[in-house]
Amino acid sequence: MLDWNDYQREILGRVKELGGLSPDIVRGYSTLSGAGAKTGHLDAKTRELISLAVAVTTRCDGCIVVHTDAAIKQGASKEEIAEALGVAVAMNAGAALIYSARVLDAYEAKTAASTETVTKG
Repeated sequence: MLDWNDYQREILGRVKELGGLSPDIVRGYSTLSGAGAKTGHLDAKTRELISLAVAVTTRCDGCIVVHTDAAIKQGASKEEIAEALGVAVAMNAGAALIYSARVLDAYEAKTAASTETVTKG
């Protein structure tokens, strides 16, 4: 497993480096990232729990370490984090199920097109 504390320091150092090379990218991300907090509809802990679930579904280690740290600082318990992760797992399985149905749909469309070509030819 990773040394998550070292990894967080390293990844944030690289992001800072990127900010020096392309400040608009990091500034734009920062603006986008902070936009949700300005609405006040969700509290910070809830936003961090959502962020963790999304981090898992997108397989982003940097996101995982940053948002785990932030969730802890916002008072999230291990049990709350586990529940959010359960939602991520359910969504990934659900997404695979839905996209499997799309594959079957594409298959039918593709085979119908080739069947039409054979019967017309």
